Amino acid sequence: MKAFMVEKYGDQAGMRAAEAPDPQVGADDVLVKIHAAGVNPLDMKIRNGDLKAILPYRLPLVLGNDLAGTVVRVGPSVDRFAVGDEVYARPHKDRIGTFAELIAVHQDDLAPKPATLTMAEAASLPLVALTAWQALVERARVQPGQKVLVHAGAGGLGSIAVQLAKALGAHVATTVSTAKVDLAWDLGADVVIDYRTQDFEEVLDDYDVVLDSLGGENLAKSLRVLKPGGMVISVAGPPDPAFARELGANPILRLAMTALSFRTRRKARRHGVTYSFLFMKASGDQLRELTPLIDTGKIRPVVDRVFPFEETLQAMEYVERGRAKAGKVVVAMT
Repeated sequence: MKAFMVEKYGDQAGMRAAEAPDPQVGADDVLVKIHAAGVNPLDMKIRNGDLKAILPYRLPLVLGNDLAGTVVRVGPSVDRFAVGDEVYARPHKDRIGTFAELIAVHQDDLAPKPATLTMAEAASLPLVALTAWQALVERARVQPGQKVLVHAGAGGLGSIAVQLAKALGAHVATTVSTAKVDLAWDLGADVVIDYRTQDFEEVLDDYDVVLDSLGGENLAKSLRVLKPGGMVISVAGPPDPAFARELGANPILRLAMTALSFRTRRKARRHGVTYSFLFMKASGDQLRELTPLIDTGKIRPVVDRVFPFEETLQAMEYVERGRAKAGKVVVAMT
């Protein structure tokens, strides 16, 4: 099959189009013909080797973390899917590889594609939609009437998180650039802050939850807009001890993660709030819970641009250079 593979860690030069063996299909696996795949900042981090400590892949590696496609074969123990089903998924972190013609996915990580979406739209969703769900529903347990701040509300994750928070009944604030203010209102935000002209810390206070995808000073300021007992969940901040335990990290790596997040956790305690690092997990069941929200229009994908599969490297460069205006970039099979 055709695939885009990382042959050595580093920049774009370490990645190329290649012929790869067709995937092996285990008893619980579903072989999917990929119609479209989402492009995520995570792909660049993996390609560059930034996550080698927590994602120790063996090279060469087929890259890609989002897919939508059609089932072409099922393993003997598969009871949820049949040949011809249209599906979408974020594969398990140990079995990525959606920049390819085929992928074998465990049936537990797969879900039926939302009927109202095209393949490209569906492929834009799994990773960011699962991240938003695991942050707001699973971890923060957002309740109607609570106040939620979503940073970068026009981005891939932020655009979905704003809509999910609204669907949960929250009062939602978000930060965007000037050009994306109208989109943020359209997504349902109650408060839209243009970070080029406003400091969110001076505008907001008494929030229950912050979803941070930027890290750094943005994360530090986010701690200060929470009410006592509030929580900031970050996908860009330093890993914390809870994540190290979840990962099953060795003692050295666990100690390193504890040290990396020490200052942030200490600042959070001083403000009477909680800091939590999130690295999302694959889940077909959670995608199934999201699908009704998608098919009823409560959550809609925001797709910036669709590249042909042959231009996967250009699509990654487009994302890496920050050229996407809003939402996700997708590559699609012709």
